[in-house]
Amino acid sequence: MSLFEIIAVLITVTAVFTYINHRWIGLPVTIGVMLMAMVMSLSLHLIDLLGFHLEQQATDLLHTIDFNKTLLHGMLSFLLFAGALHININDLADQKWTIGTLATVGTVISTFLVGTATWWILQLVGMELSYVFCLVFGALISPTDPIAVLGILKNAHAPKSLETKIAGESLFNDGVGVVIFLAILEIATGTHDLSASHVTLLFVQETVGGALFGLGVGYLAYWMLKSIDQYQVEVLITLALVAGGYALANALHLSGPIAIVVAGLLIGNQGRLLGMSEKTREHLDMFWELIDEVLNAVLFVLIGLEVLVLTFTQSYLFAGLILIPVVLLSRLVAIGAPVSLLRHFQPFGPGAVWIMTWGGLRGGISVALALSLPPGPEREIILAVTYVVVVFSILVQGLTMEKLMRWMVAPSHSTAK
Repeated sequence: MSLFEIIAVLITVTAVFTYINHRWIGLPVTIGVMLMAMVMSLSLHLIDLLGFHLEQQATDLLHTIDFNKTLLHGMLSFLLFAGALHININDLADQKWTIGTLATVGTVISTFLVGTATWWILQLVGMELSYVFCLVFGALISPTDPIAVLGILKNAHAPKSLETKIAGESLFNDGVGVVIFLAILEIATGTHDLSASHVTLLFVQETVGGALFGLGVGYLAYWMLKSIDQYQVEVLITLALVAGGYALANALHLSGPIAIVVAGLLIGNQGRLLGMSEKTREHLDMFWELIDEVLNAVLFVLIGLEVLVLTFTQSYLFAGLILIPVVLLSRLVAIGAPVSLLRHFQPFGPGAVWIMTWGGLRGGISVALALSLPPGPEREIILAVTYVVVVFSILVQGLTMEKLMRWMVAPSHSTAK
């Protein structure tokens, strides 16, 4: 199939699922369309057993789509920019130590906790996976997915300070997580020997370099926006900032996600306030909100359909189900330990640790990183258990997040009154 035909099929399926969800089901869009895509995938498998070979055609279509490149080198930059565009940088600055600590120290802690527990559990159930590849799994599953998290937060009605912590952490920890993943993967595949200096240099180059690069291209775009008043041109400038900035950051071996988040925060705050007219702000907001909604829906349809191309065995499924509480408990420790120290300097509301633990959704980024692994038995195991954890995270945690928020936060409000 041609690229146009693939895009046409994906957009058509997404539009139909979105309509059905809005008209009859009423779930959050991302959860609704992913659930329907999974049901369709399973239905195609059942139809295939009856002699109608439609599953193979759908599988062939998915094989032509490189999910890793589609998300990490395509959709992600636009979705991150759209998310960062509406975050108040003053609120973010108030929570900078919490967000910075959780996005870095918390991700490292979670990586090693998940990796070590995974190695131990897989040994018990008779599955062989080396410790370093268990750490690879820990690295790709530890970062929360900003796309999934921001989508759920829209309807969760969290207190402002807590929402800023969760959103800020999710926007930055995926960039940190990707760096950790790449460093451990280099060790696992023998590209580089284990070296603290190499890992530190890679981390500083990607994260600090990415942030400085994002600041630079963001200010360039801000200067251009401030010098004109023509919303069509200004929207095009932001598109060029996202697409060109992300591509150039990757070419320079800097963190594209962190660069785009920093640029998005700059444009969404200083750019909106000082560089745009009211008319431009309205058109820019509407444009990026539409981009966000459309790409989100397409992405979660793709996640639901990916089940067709994964290798699932009973042992893989069993391992994935066991690792769900492992990932959650590791996140509880990775959040709880830093927060217990930060409480001396930063106020945290009641139930903040529990809400941030349950609200740390995994999504397409984890699946994309798992799909980027080199072919081999390790890839099959990691990909299968990653998918199980991600599906649970989106469906179960995503659907219960709002109820947990009301249960944990409402009592404190009533007591305060």
